[in-house]
Amino acid sequence: MLQHFKFKPMFENDQLPGWDISFFYKNERITGEYHPDGSIVWKSKTPQDEETIKTMIHELMLYHVYD
Repeated sequence: MLQHFKFKPMFENDQLPGWDISFFYKNERITGEYHPDGSIVWKSKTPQDEETIKTMIHELMLYHVYD
């Protein structure tokens, strides 16, 4: 489970897509960039269970951003 999931726009102009994301997974802080096509570029080291984490992030972004 992801804990303390946070996202914010990459750019001051909210019309430009892209978000900086951060969260904790298994007591490890993970950061990255979420792009509008659903791709994620990790700023920290690539997390364990990457595919599972990507699925959770996509669901959270759909709920919070694209709702």
